[in-house]
Amino acid sequence: MNTTFHVLKKGLLASLIAGSVATLAAGPGVVWAQSANATLRGTGPANTEVTARNVATGATRRTRTGADGSYALPGLPPGTYQVDAGPGTERTVTLTVASTATLDLQPTAAAAAPSTASATTLGGVSVSATTLTEVKTPEVGNTISLRQIQTIPQISRNFLEFADTVPGMVFSVDANGNTSLRGGAMNNSSVNVYIDGVGQKSYVKEGGISGQSGSQGNPFPQLAIGEYKVITSNYKAEYDQISSAAVTAQTKSGTNEFHGETYYRYTNDAFRERTPSEREDHSKTPSKEKEYGFALGGPIIQDKMHFFVTYEAKRFDTPRTVVPSADAIPGVAYLPATVADEFGPANLPFEEDLYFGKIDWEPTDRDRFEASAQIRKENQYGGIGDQNAPSAGYSTRNDDKRYTLRWQHSGDAYLNELLFTYEDARNAPTALNYGNGYIYTWQRATDDPALINTGAASPLATQNKGQKGPALQDDLTFYDLDWHGNHVIKMGFKKKMVTLRAADAADVNPQFTYSVTPDGAAATPYKAFFTKPVSGLGLAPTVSTRSHQFGAYIQDDWDITDKFTLNLGVRWDYERTPSYTDFVTPANVVAALNGPNPDPEAPAGQTYAQALALGGIDVNDYISTGRNRSAYRGEWQPRLGFSYDLFGDEAHVIFGGAGRAYDRDLYDYLQLETTKSALPQYTIYFRDPATGLCHRDNTPCYDWDPAYLNGLGNLQALLGPSSNTGTEVDLLNNHLKAPYSDQFSLGMRNAIGEWNTSATVSRILSHDGFAFTLGNRRPDGSFWRDNGQPWGNGVPGFGSLIVGNNGIETRTTQLLLSAEKPYTRESHWGATLAYTYTHAKQNRDINEHYAFDEATIGDYPFITSNAAAKHRFVATGNMDGPWGITLSAKLTLATPLPFNGIGTFPGMVFTGGHDSRPVAGVPSGSKFLVGGKIWGYRDIDFQATKNFDLGHGVTLFGRFDVLNVFNWDNYVNYIPVYADGGVNVSYNRTGNITFVPRTFKFEVGLNF
Repeated sequence: MNTTFHVLKKGLLASLIAGSVATLAAGPGVVWAQSANATLRGTGPANTEVTARNVATGATRRTRTGADGSYALPGLPPGTYQVDAGPGTERTVTLTVASTATLDLQPTAAAAAPSTASATTLGGVSVSATTLTEVKTPEVGNTISLRQIQTIPQISRNFLEFADTVPGMVFSVDANGNTSLRGGAMNNSSVNVYIDGVGQKSYVKEGGISGQSGSQGNPFPQLAIGEYKVITSNYKAEYDQISSAAVTAQTKSGTNEFHGETYYRYTNDAFRERTPSEREDHSKTPSKEKEYGFALGGPIIQDKMHFFVTYEAKRFDTPRTVVPSADAIPGVAYLPATVADEFGPANLPFEEDLYFGKIDWEPTDRDRFEASAQIRKENQYGGIGDQNAPSAGYSTRNDDKRYTLRWQHSGDAYLNELLFTYEDARNAPTALNYGNGYIYTWQRATDDPALINTGAASPLATQNKGQKGPALQDDLTFYDLDWHGNHVIKMGFKKKMVTLRAADAADVNPQFTYSVTPDGAAATPYKAFFTKPVSGLGLAPTVSTRSHQFGAYIQDDWDITDKFTLNLGVRWDYERTPSYTDFVTPANVVAALNGPNPDPEAPAGQTYAQALALGGIDVNDYISTGRNRSAYRGEWQPRLGFSYDLFGDEAHVIFGGAGRAYDRDLYDYLQLETTKSALPQYTIYFRDPATGLCHRDNTPCYDWDPAYLNGLGNLQALLGPSSNTGTEVDLLNNHLKAPYSDQFSLGMRNAIGEWNTSATVSRILSHDGFAFTLGNRRPDGSFWRDNGQPWGNGVPGFGSLIVGNNGIETRTTQLLLSAEKPYTRESHWGATLAYTYTHAKQNRDINEHYAFDEATIGDYPFITSNAAAKHRFVATGNMDGPWGITLSAKLTLATPLPFNGIGTFPGMVFTGGHDSRPVAGVPSGSKFLVGGKIWGYRDIDFQATKNFDLGHGVTLFGRFDVLNVFNWDNYVNYIPVYADGGVNVSYNRTGNITFVPRTFKFEVGLNF
C-alpha cells in the first residue's frame, strides 16, 4: 500500500469523524440499525485477497489485506465459513451472532485450532469447524447457541427463556403464565430485542417488546432463531431505544439442501402437580398446553437464492388463583358466602399463531438482498387472579405484523446496508361481561385494601392500543482505515414515522365498591367509578398521533495494537410526539386551576393555583398552550469501551466501559392527558345511610339510590349534562425528558482449558423514569394532615389532579460471574454457570408508574429494590447420553425478591409529618449457601431426547421434559406485618406461584 493511499485513508478517517459529529450537531438525525451480523478481523499475507465462503449457502465475500497484513470482513451472516488468504492459510470457522472475531491467516496459523463443533443449519450441512469466541469487546453479556436452544429444558417455546443463563438477566413466568425478560434491576420496558437487526420495541405499552405486555406468547417463532446474543450493559453506539439489556438475534436461512422439521408438544393437568391453592381447595383446575409447528428451508437457485418458512402455534389453559391482597386477608371471613366462593382456582385460555418467512438472494459476491415477514396473532384471557374473579376478566386480541426489505452492498473497503421496515401492532382487550362490577374492600383505620373484584370488568379493561408505520435506515461501515492502528468505523441512520394510537377505556361497566368490616359487608356501596363522554369540546376517546423518530451514531472500533482495542462511539436520538407537544389544556380546566379555591379553609381571594404553588406545584409547568412544549433534544449518548489482551493470545482479556443509553417515555402514559379529557373517569361517593357521612369525608358526596345499579345512564345523569364533578384531571409536565441509564463496567475474561470464564463488576444508574403523582393540595399547600392525603382537595369543579413527571431512579451494583464449557463432538458435553450478586435501591417500585403515597416522586426514599434477588445462580448442562439420547438439565437458585410496600406505623412521625412510609423487606429464605432456609426461588428441570433414524435423511425424535422436578413451591404473594418502622414479610403459602408445579411435557417430531 503506497504512501499516498495511507495519507488518503488518514484524511478520510478524519473527515468521517468530523463530518458525522457535525451532522449530529446540525439537527434531527437518525436512529440506527443493530446488526446481528458478524465481523471477522485479523492478519494474513500482505496485499492478498481474503475469501470467506459460507459452507451452507455458498455465499462468498472477499476483501484484501493491507500492507501490514490486516483485514476486516464485516456484515457476515452468522454461520460456518471456509476462509483463506492463499495456500496454507485455509481455515473453517464458525462465526457467532453480533460478534467481532479474530482470525489470523498466516500460513503458520493453520495448525492452531481450538476445539471444534459441528456447523449445522436447519438440520442440514454439517462440517468440522472452529467456533471463534468473541473476547475483545467491552460489552457485558454472552451468546446463546443453537445447541442451547435445542437442548435446555424450557417451560414455553419462547426463545428469550434461555437469556437467564446470562448473569444479570431474569426470564420470568408469572402466576398468569405471562412471560417477561428483565435486565439488572430495571423494569422490562427498558429492554429491547433486535431480530436480524430490527428493533421490536413497544412504543405504547409496557413489556419492552411489542406485544409482550401481559402475554403468555412468544415474540417470534423459536424454530426460526439460529442463535442470539445478550448484552446486559455497555453496548456499542448502534443500539437505540434501550436503557438496560439488549438481545440481538439472527434468524435461520435456507441452505443449498432442502431440510425441515416438525414438532408437537403436549401436557395437561394429569401431568402436573397441584398448585398450593389447589391443594388447599382439594381440587385441580383443568389445564392443558399444546404447541406445534414446522419449518422448511432450501434453495431456489443453488448458491444464490434460498427460502425459509416456519409456523408455530400455542393452545393453553393456564391455572390461576383468586386471592385477597395481603393486607386484606383478615376481611375474608366477613364476606358474603356467594362472594367468598369466588376465591380459589381459575384458568386462563390462550391461543397464539406465529408465522415467519424469508427469502435471501446473492446475485453477486458484493450484493445480498433479503425480504422477510413475521406475523403474530394471539387471543388471551386476562385480568383473572389475585383480587380479580373470573367474571371480572377480559379477552385480549394481540396482533403484530412486521415486514423487512434489506440490501447489503460491499466494496473493497466498505459495506453498506439499506433497510426498509414496516410494522403494525395492535393490542385490544375487551371485557368478558357487561354490566355492573362489584368490588369489596377491607376497611382499616387509614386505607381500604382490596379483597375481591367481581361482576363485569372495569371500563379501563376495554382498550385499543397500537403502533403502525414505516422506517428507513442505512448503515455504512469502513474497514480498511489505518491511522495509529486499524479502524473499523460504522455509522448509520434511521428515520421512523410511526402512528401511535390509544383508547384507554370504554363507556361501559360501572364499578361499585362495598366496605367490609367485622360487621360484614355493607348493604350499600360507598363509592362508584364510571365513565361519561364529553361532548362539544371536539375531543375523542381514541387518540392517534404520528411519532417522528430520528437518531444518529458513529462507532469506531480501533485496534491500537494487537493487544489494545478502543471502542469509541456516540449517538443522538430524538422523538417528537405531536399529541404531547401540540396538546392544548382544555379551557375549563385552565379556568378551574386559576379560579377561586372553594375550600372553606382557603384565605379570601386565594386561587387553587396559589394553593398548589404553596405545595410546590406550579400550574404553568403543566398547562399547555399547544406552543410551549417541545421534544427533548438532549439525548447525547457517549459510549466508550476498551479491551486489553494481556498476552496477545485472547486467553486473558481485561475489558471495561462507560456509556449512557436513552430509552423513551411510553405512549401509554403520554396519551392519558387526551383520552381522560375526552372520556373522563369519575369517582363519586355515597353517604352512609346510618351516619349520613361519605367514606373518609371524600367528595363529591351523594345520597344513595338503588336506581344507580340499573344502568350506567342513571349514574351519568347524577352529574348533569355538563358537570365535571369527580372528573380526574391528568396533566403532564411541559418539559418531559426521556429515561436513561449511565452504565459502567470493568471485568476480565479468561480461557482456562476448555472453559471460557468472565468476571465483571457493573454499576448502572437510571434516571428520569416516568411517574404520576397526586397533585391535590390543601389551601396551606400541605399534602399530609392527620396522616391523611388531600384526596378531597381536587381541582375545583372536577376531581383529583394527577400530574406526570420524570423522577424514578434506580442504583444498581452487580457482580457477574460466568463460566462456559461449549459443547463439542469430541467431548460430548457442554455446560454453563452464571452467578449474579445484586445490590440495588430504587425510589419507586419498578412495576408502578403511579406514586400517590408521597407528595412528589422526590419525596420517596431509596429502599431495597424488588426487581432483583440479592443472589442468583443458574447452571445448565447437556451431554450425549447412551443409546443416542441427548440429556440436559437446568438448575436455578435465588434468594427471595424483596417486598416493597407502604407501611403505616401509628405513633411514629416521618418526613412530611405522617405515620406511613415506603419500606422494603425480605421474606424468610433470604440466606444464600449458609444459615436458615436457603432458597427463595429454586428449580431443577430435566430433558431427554431420543432420535430414531428412519433412513433417507429422515429422523424421528421423541422428547421428554420434566419441569420443577422436586415440586418446589416458588411463592409470589407476600404477607407483610408492619412494626417498629419496618416490615416483616412472609409468603402466602396458599397463594400464587411463579413458574409451574412439577410438570411433565411430551414432544414428538421429524427432522428431514
